[in-house]
Amino acid sequence: MRIEELKNIGPRSATWLRAAGIHTRADLEAIGPVFAYKVLKFQRPREVTRMLLYALQGAIDDVHMGELPPETKARLVREAQAPLEVR
Repeated sequence: MRIEELKNIGPRSATWLRAAGIHTRADLEAIGPVFAYKVLKFQRPREVTRMLLYALQGAIDDVHMGELPPETKARLVREAQAPLEVR
């Protein structure tokens, strides 16, 4: 499924994601919402907010970001605040 067809992903977010090389749901799932968020946050620090992090997870889970459990949101924030690990 193309990125712009996913729940929670509006035109502006879809443009950002495509520019980062994320064109499909499979692309987003492969790198995960936290890494995608960190890439976009680095590229657009003033525009990208925590809401996009929730939107990305919701897009993967096929739910509205408001339906994510509080535990999931807390985990995403913790992971987003942690430094990137080089594998």
